[in-house]
Amino acid sequence: MENILLGTNIVLAVILVLLVLFQKSEGGALGIGVSQDNFMFSRSAGNFFTKATAIVATLFIICSLGLTIISREELTPTMSVIDKIEENTDDAPKIPENNN
Repeated sequence: MENILLGTNIVLAVILVLLVLFQKSEGGALGIGVSQDNFMFSRSAGNFFTKATAIVATLFIICSLGLTIISREELTPTMSVIDKIEENTDDAPKIPENNN
């Protein structure tokens, strides 16, 4: 199940990047925006890309949360760093007493 979600998450990430890059550039932002004269990127196409980006971003976040929840089950509880330091101080050599 984890491998399926991981593969889906990677595919959604690639699709999300492509959708963001194909959106119309407004005001010199990063993007592959084309001039207003191009019929392919009209206002309705901009709305489509905007809605598709929102849907894919939502699916990506849900998939990422699912991956996090699934992978939490595999984590084993560990000790804190402070507990490890306290254990190591007990193993320190003792100073011998001088019996003179």
